[in-house]
Amino acid sequence: MKLPQIINSLLETDMYKFSMGQTIFHQFTSYKTTWTFKCRNKDVHFSEEMVEEIRQQIAAFCGLRFTEEELDYLDNITWIKGSYVDFLRLWQPRYEEFTITTDAPCGLSIEAAGTWLNTTMYEIPILAIVNEVYFRMAYDYDELLEQFKTRLSQKVEMLEKNKYRLNTFSEFGLRRRLSAQAQEIAVEALTNLKDTDSKFIGTSNVYLAKKYNLKPIGTMAHEWIMCTGQGNHKHNPAYSNWYALDAWVKEYGILNGIALTDTITTDCFLRDFQLTYATLFSGVRHDSGDPYEWGEKMIAHYKKLGIDPGTKTLLFSDSLDFEKATQIYDHFKDKVQVAFGIGTFISNDTNVPALNIVMKTTKCNGMDVAKISDIAGKGMCKNPDYVDYLNRCIEYRMNNDN
Repeated sequence: MKLPQIINSLLETDMYKFSMGQTIFHQFTSYKTTWTFKCRNKDVHFSEEMVEEIRQQIAAFCGLRFTEEELDYLDNITWIKGSYVDFLRLWQPRYEEFTITTDAPCGLSIEAAGTWLNTTMYEIPILAIVNEVYFRMAYDYDELLEQFKTRLSQKVEMLEKNKYRLNTFSEFGLRRRLSAQAQEIAVEALTNLKDTDSKFIGTSNVYLAKKYNLKPIGTMAHEWIMCTGQGNHKHNPAYSNWYALDAWVKEYGILNGIALTDTITTDCFLRDFQLTYATLFSGVRHDSGDPYEWGEKMIAHYKKLGIDPGTKTLLFSDSLDFEKATQIYDHFKDKVQVAFGIGTFISNDTNVPALNIVMKTTKCNGMDVAKISDIAGKGMCKNPDYVDYLNRCIEYRMNNDN
C-alpha cells in the first residue's frame, strides 16, 4: 500500500450492520447476496493506480479480526446477544469474495458475493476505503483537510451561538467521509460542543462511538427490507416490509426500534405499519422524498391508529445540512420528537464536491432485488424487468389490498 492503512478495526463500520447482522445470524444464515459498487458522479475517474491501492486496502481490511476488548464493548450493548458475539469472535472478512476490476465507466468495478452474513459487513468499510483513496490520490489532501477544518469550526460556532437548532443529532458520515482523520476530528469537535440547544448524541461509526463514549446509532438499512422481503422467492415483494418488521420484532421485541420506511415506498410501508408495529417501534426514519410531506404523513398515520405522535421519533437522514435540519425541526418540534442523522455535510465538506458512491445489494439467493424509494434515482438494480415486476406488485397491492 502507498497510503497508511485506512480501516484499522472491524468496529469501523455503521452500527446498523451489527443490528442487522445479529438478526441475519439468528434467522437468515443460509441467505446469499451479491453487492455491487456504483459511482454516480459522471465526471469522476479512478486511475489504475487508485484501483490497485483500493485492492491493497481491501486486502488489509480482510486481515483484521475483532479484539476481545471490542467484543466486550459489543457484548455490553443492551440488545446484542452473546451468541452473536461468539460468532463475531470467529468471523473474518474474505478477500476471495471480492471481484475488483477497472471495467466500469468510472474506472472502478467492485462486486462482493457470498453469504449475507459475510457480505453485509463489507459495504461500509469498502466505501470508506474508496473515498479516502480517491481524495488522497486525486487532490492535495492536506489542502482539503484545512478546508474541512475551517468549515467545521464555522459549523461549531453556529451551533454554539444557537443559529442552528437541531434538538438531537448524530453523525452518519462514515461511508462518505473525506478520511478517517477528518471524521474523527469532526466527532471530537461535536462531542465538545458547549451550551447549545442542539445535543450531539452519537455516531453511526461504532469505533468512534466506543472511543468517545458516545451512543452508537443505527438499526436497519434498505438491504434488510430488500433481502428479508425479496430473498425468499415464495414471498410477494409488495409485502417486504411486513416480513422485515416481523423478523425484527422476533429478534428485538421493543428494543432497537427505528423502522426505515421508503424501501418500496412509504405508502406501501404504512399498509404493514399497523398498530402492533407502530406501537413496538419507537419511531421511523426518513431517507428519501419530501421530508415535510413524509413527516405529516407519519403523524397522521400515528393519529389514525390512536397513538400520540409526541411519544414517537421521526429520524431524518436524507442529504441533510444543519440549515435544512433546523427548518425541519422548527416545523415538527411541537408535533413529534425529532432527531437527525447527518452524514456528508459533517464528514466530507470541502471545496471539492463529495463522491456520490454506493454499494448496494443487487441479488439475494440468486434473484434480483430492488429498492423503489420515494424519489426517482435512488434505486439500483441490474434488471429493469424485475423493477417493473416489483412496481406492478406494489401497484396491485395498493389498489386491491384494503
